[in-house]
Amino acid sequence: MTAETLEALADVEAATVEVHDVHKWYGTHRVLDGVDLTVRPREVTVILGPSGSGKSTLLRVINHLEKPEIGYVSINGELIGVKRHGDRLKELSERAILTQRGRIGFVFQNFNLFPHLTVLDNVAAAPVATGKLGKPEAQKLARELLDRVGLADKIAAYPRQLSGGQQQRVAIARALALRPGVILFDEPTSALDPELVGEVLAVIKDLATSGTTLVIVTHEIGFAREIADRVVFIDGGRIIEQGPPSEVLDTPRHERTRDFLSKVL
Repeated sequence: MTAETLEALADVEAATVEVHDVHKWYGTHRVLDGVDLTVRPREVTVILGPSGSGKSTLLRVINHLEKPEIGYVSINGELIGVKRHGDRLKELSERAILTQRGRIGFVFQNFNLFPHLTVLDNVAAAPVATGKLGKPEAQKLARELLDRVGLADKIAAYPRQLSGGQQQRVAIARALALRPGVILFDEPTSALDPELVGEVLAVIKDLATSGTTLVIVTHEIGFAREIADRVVFIDGGRIIEQGPPSEVLDTPRHERTRDFLSKVL
């Protein structure tokens, strides 16, 4: 990373994320069932679990794309999506929620780039829209971030002209452009052809060494072993166990974790 990018990101406070007794259901289907989780600043937390276990829903609750029925999330002590009103929690305005989301990076499975914007403008758009930077400053930062993810030569391209791996690297640069305290990754390689997975994981590994708080949902067990400070295993909307990769992946305590790992390793 260049000195300019370091300076632009220097005022970012790595976030502490706290999930307090979160329950989420759709109709009679309980997706999250009393989840408590603390992610410490500068920590890389990898969330594993079978399909339908609630992993992606948990990420969406953290940045309030999904509203929990019970419980709440706080980042650096600030409630996300709600405020206290006596002994109850009251929903914030959509504008206030959008402001909060501007401090939470989110990298989706399917990139979610704007097809009508160039790569440069995809990355620069959010800092301008949120008023964090003027257009010249945002474009300068975007160039630095695109260089960081290995796409300095693609700034004038449109998403349709890129491979899936390149699009996902643009999405990571776009998340970084808001200078978030935490970045959430929802299975960032699941939509990629196998030969493109490595280029995206390499960028995330670089981020993991930069001190940014990361929460990553993935099925890449080897990647989790290499990058994670902590692995969290979720099943049936509950955290079954959590700990360092050497414990959860090599000597899991819970039978359900052992069964899951036996099928994916």
